[in-house]
Amino acid sequence: MEQAKRPFWLSPWTVLILCTVMSLISYGTRQSFGIFLVPISLDIAGGRVEPFSFAVAMQTFVIGLSVPFIAALADRWLGPVKVLVMGGSLYALGMFLLAHAKTPMDMTLSVGVLSGLAAAGCGLPMLLSVIGRVAPEKQRSMWLGIVSAGGTGGQMFLVPLNGWLLGQMDWTNAMIVLSAIIFSIVPMALIIGRAGKEGLSRKKETQTLGEALRDARGNRIYWLLCLGFFTCGFQVQFVVTHIPKYLEDVGGGMELGAHAIALIGLFNMIGTAIAGKLGGHFQKKNLLALLYLGRSLVILIFFLAPVSQMSVYIFASCIGLLWLATVPLTAGLVSQFFGPRYMATLYSIAFLSHQVGGFASVWTAGWMRDAVGSYDTWWWVIIAAGAVAALLHWPIDERRSPAVAAPSPG
Repeated sequence: MEQAKRPFWLSPWTVLILCTVMSLISYGTRQSFGIFLVPISLDIAGGRVEPFSFAVAMQTFVIGLSVPFIAALADRWLGPVKVLVMGGSLYALGMFLLAHAKTPMDMTLSVGVLSGLAAAGCGLPMLLSVIGRVAPEKQRSMWLGIVSAGGTGGQMFLVPLNGWLLGQMDWTNAMIVLSAIIFSIVPMALIIGRAGKEGLSRKKETQTLGEALRDARGNRIYWLLCLGFFTCGFQVQFVVTHIPKYLEDVGGGMELGAHAIALIGLFNMIGTAIAGKLGGHFQKKNLLALLYLGRSLVILIFFLAPVSQMSVYIFASCIGLLWLATVPLTAGLVSQFFGPRYMATLYSIAFLSHQVGGFASVWTAGWMRDAVGSYDTWWWVIIAAGAVAALLHWPIDERRSPAVAAPSPG
């Protein structure tokens, strides 16, 4: 009865709405770095794109490396709300410091290290963990899908906004505006703490974290999922970071790159929802294999075809449908094999693999572009990586882990 009397703003629906908005801001910020690549590189690195590529790649790596530890910190000691508040505050500070950067080292420390640690605390893994605790059981999968899709909605809204800001002011002022937007995560997190109080404070008695980690470590399927997720980051982070510069190289222009990123975000929202729905009817591992093959085929056609505005829009729409459709399927398999109790930690470890892939691809592509003056070789690398990822998923057996499937005593 008490729950029924609570106002709407203190209901789980408020948690869903705010987590979706926070996901949009956190993820949309990361996807905006590509349109800042040229002005920042011209201003700080004399036009060389490798230094800022390294800083962005470092953020990707730091996020992945720190997410498992930050998830454990939230679960055991601080709770997710405090971690979200700290993450939002430090992320805003990192972007503010980037606006005042003078050297490549300043860029690396602000956007790479500080913002990387911060984004791990207010990014999708933490937000999905919050939703998993407060969502009604029968609606949990749908709510997780909404927040995941909301994250890439940041590409559709925040990337064009940042592109517009760059047209109205220099990049330093645009970055300060972005840091203010990021800071809005802090009050939203505090409201979430009130609205989701019961679910967020609930204690669950199941297997220990050590048991879950040992179960995953000895499971070949988990390693195959992590390797596949490596390829996901390897492909998408290259595209979203370097497509504006690639299009400028071939005469398409930076503005067309911003439009492409926004279209990817729009169609990813559709693709993620469809993948989540299909995952309930077909084997997730087969869908993942087809997704990776489909990505490589779309990238191959785009790379071989003459570049035009229409070809870029078609590519962005098609790759967007396949973009992060891997997330609900991979997370679903992790939950299916090992149960929901430590899904945040186990998914975060898989997410680390995703971020390492993104780090390797973004940095190496930037280095190669500076060294040979072209991205052509790297397009072939990411095409081949998708084929390898598809092969990795075919042997997965979708039976649940014995430690989860077995009934618990008592």
